[in-house]
Amino acid sequence: MDAIGGSAAGIYVNNEVRVASLFRGVPPAAFDAQVRRMFFTLRERWGGVPFEVANDGEVTALAGSMSLGDGAVLGIAMGTSLAAGYVTPSGGITPWLNELAFAPIDYHPDAPRDEWSGDAGCGVQYFSQQAVGRLAPAAGLEFPAGLPLPEQLVRVQEAMAAGDERAARIYDSIGISFGYAIAHYADFYTLRHLLVLGRVTSGAGGDLLLQRAREVLRADFPELAARVRLHTPDEKDKRHGQAIAAASLPALRNS
Repeated sequence: MDAIGGSAAGIYVNNEVRVASLFRGVPPAAFDAQVRRMFFTLRERWGGVPFEVANDGEVTALAGSMSLGDGAVLGIAMGTSLAAGYVTPSGGITPWLNELAFAPIDYHPDAPRDEWSGDAGCGVQYFSQQAVGRLAPAAGLEFPAGLPLPEQLVRVQEAMAAGDERAARIYDSIGISFGYAIAHYADFYTLRHLLVLGRVTSGAGGDLLLQRAREVLRADFPELAARVRLHTPDEKDKRHGQAIAAASLPALRNS
């Protein structure tokens, strides 16, 4: 093992876990004792190899920039949460955190409120497995009480593959919302490319999601639609693309 690179949703500073919805159920004392410096423990267990962890979205944007050979890339990872990252027009990662999970995209006073952050109308409620779980009952899909969100997403994907219109309505809603969110993000970012991946975008549902987003852009934001290209990798990279790019992060030691 030469080095380890990883990506995860949340805020990581110098490989230390600062804030992450993945650990929202962990009590503060256990977080400080077991989670905050968990990647330092992993590095030690792997013999002290170079180790680097970054936010999912930042690594998504980096992967897109590396693949496209261009900058002005916004990376969006729709998974456990919504991760986002940005590569500038000149090809650099920004010195600030692009934490769009809790940035508002819906300003309606009755917009859904995130139970962890307390923010209303924020991206995580629209572009993650939380969004799928929130929309499923409205679309007519019911799950056993207590079924975890990842399993709910699998059920919806299975229903979509079987041609269930109820599942299609979920992706319709996410895709339309995403189209308008892209236009909103373009108010703050110079965009030439948008790379979209994550478990929510897997399968036929992801194709429908991006189709609806493009339709919104063409209908209501034609200049933006002509300027910004939406990209999605193949199925393997949709699920693991962040990890592939993250593997390039550690600086190898000179032998």
